[in-house]
Amino acid sequence: MNGRTAVVTGGSRGIGAAIALRLAEEGADVAITYAGNEQGAAEVVQRIEALGRRGYAVRADAGDAGEAAGAVEWAADTLGRLDVLVNNAGIGVLGPLDALTLADVDRVLAVNVRGVFLAAQAAADRMGEGGRIVTIGSCMARRVPGPGGTLYTMSKAALSGLNRALARELGGRGITANLVEPGPVDTDMNPADGPFAKAQSDMTALGRFGRPEEVAAMVAFLAGEQAAYVTGAEFSVDGGHAA
Repeated sequence: MNGRTAVVTGGSRGIGAAIALRLAEEGADVAITYAGNEQGAAEVVQRIEALGRRGYAVRADAGDAGEAAGAVEWAADTLGRLDVLVNNAGIGVLGPLDALTLADVDRVLAVNVRGVFLAAQAAADRMGEGGRIVTIGSCMARRVPGPGGTLYTMSKAALSGLNRALARELGGRGITANLVEPGPVDTDMNPADGPFAKAQSDMTALGRFGRPEEVAAMVAFLAGEQAAYVTGAEFSVDGGHAA
């Protein structure tokens, strides 16, 4: 990916940080967005620069329509071009159906669906042939293991339709769009030694949590030249959660 540029939303920690670093290792200059973790974002930028690549961070709330699109536009201008967008920013609100509020619905859909659409729209306006859009979904869009996931699952399932439509919309320009659906992954938000970890591990065929780097490897493949004929596809990186 030497000479190519990428934007990773929600790149200050966890899966997003791993993706940003993997793309930098592959040779890309990378800009990340973050909502509140300024220190984490600065550390990721430093690690990108230590790899000999340009790194940038911009604060952006994916749930804010102007910031969701504006951050991508800013990154494209700062990087000088835009080759790869990774829609990683997202939030999870879980709970019984009757406990979810209208504010919960609006916020989750604003971040997980509208923000992804607007970022992709802004990126497509700046991308040329060979552009890549990779969106991070969830294993829960394929298998809902129990109650409490209605709102989150709805938001992640919407990305499947968006991904296929983007592939059709942008294929004539040589731009691909693909969806990666992680299973339980060891992050600060969902640690492999957390109180709900065993139940999640037991739902996978491999009996363990994934590592952020394992998700990043799939994203790097889809963002690279070898995946030029792959578009509109969905890839489970879930340890067999949906098997």
